[in-house]
Amino acid sequence: MIPGARLQAAIELCQHIETATEPADAVRARYFRRRRYVGAKDRRAITERVFNLVRRRARLDWWIARAASDLAPSPRHRVVADLALGGGARPDEIARLFDGQQYCPATLDRHEFTLAQGLAGQPLNHPEMPDWVGLEYPEWLDPSLRQLWGPGLKAEMEAFNRPAALDLRVNTGLATVDEAREALAADGVEALPTPLSPIGLRLEARPNLGGMAAFRQGLIEVQDEGSQLIALLADARPGMTVVDYCAGAGGKTLALAAAMTRDGQLDGTLTACDVSAGRLRRMEDRLKRARVKGVEGRLLDEAGDTWIEERAASADRVLLDAPCSATGTWRRRPDARWRLTADDVGAECERQRRLLDTAQGLVRPGGRLVYATCSVLERENEQPVADFLGRHPDFAVLDCARLWRQILAAPCPVDGPFLRLSPAATQTDGFFVAILEHRA
Repeated sequence: MIPGARLQAAIELCQHIETATEPADAVRARYFRRRRYVGAKDRRAITERVFNLVRRRARLDWWIARAASDLAPSPRHRVVADLALGGGARPDEIARLFDGQQYCPATLDRHEFTLAQGLAGQPLNHPEMPDWVGLEYPEWLDPSLRQLWGPGLKAEMEAFNRPAALDLRVNTGLATVDEAREALAADGVEALPTPLSPIGLRLEARPNLGGMAAFRQGLIEVQDEGSQLIALLADARPGMTVVDYCAGAGGKTLALAAAMTRDGQLDGTLTACDVSAGRLRRMEDRLKRARVKGVEGRLLDEAGDTWIEERAASADRVLLDAPCSATGTWRRRPDARWRLTADDVGAECERQRRLLDTAQGLVRPGGRLVYATCSVLERENEQPVADFLGRHPDFAVLDCARLWRQILAAPCPVDGPFLRLSPAATQTDGFFVAILEHRA
């Protein structure tokens, strides 16, 4: 594809992402499936530009308002601004790319050319930008993030704005970490052990894992190191009764199954629950590839379910990876920050409250409820845990740092009863973990 055609594809893809309700990765995959004529090199170039535009959106919009207040920011205007600011292109160079030829963007109108002129020679970052603009997060979240991180706000948000590495979890029911590394190396992929998870591997490149023997044989699964640590801290063991209460597509279910495997077989009872039949069906393929048998899938009714009553106080471990704002995943889903609203967070908080109250009924005395989110917001983390303990005084918080040392036999990277992970602090996605023990 010629440069102009790549730009037009990037504009179109950004337009689809802005109007979609699903993650940008899913939108991108669908866009290219319908355009199989686009080569691999072009797809990579278009994808890189699109995700750079999303990561720079607040700054680009700030500059557009400053240089051309009569223009409402759009994907097309952001491309013009990004070429001038991030790429250093002159107005005449931008005009040649927007030449109106087949597959290329339509020619610049007078306002767009004025925008290109106004931004020529300007840096992307400007000292007059408010923090929420320069660090790329919604303005309404500024008080919450500032209270959470204080002087560390800049470092944390800069880390969230960098692309994440690709992390893999080794299926220890089938292979050791070294065996998985060797299998990847046979396909020309270099993998390094993750710094914190003893069962993780990290790739700086993004190969096509689907075509590799290690993936097809179930030796590896794509899973962020932080997510692996949540499953490890659940401390599921052979012989236990374990419930993955919001299992989704089964990433943590697979990790729990590996921890419960003895002599190549699942030892104990592992139930994966979800309110979505589609997610449970997708989990079945992953279980087959990992050669895991014996996991029970349970479709739940969020309004109430007799299965929960029948299994009351029976589980040694209940992992509640609760639905949340997903603010901790912004490295991988930079578009999600611009969709999130205060009402969304409020709705998730109410849902978390209900799920905690329901899931605790499954935990036997002496058992543990592991509450986790991929959110960084205190409103979804420390606050619901404090509220839960007020309603359920028969539960108590266990110290995560102490459990980390016991389970992982390594120093914990954070202090305190709760585990907070973030890109700046631990080079993982943002996660929160509280481990609550049911006291008899």
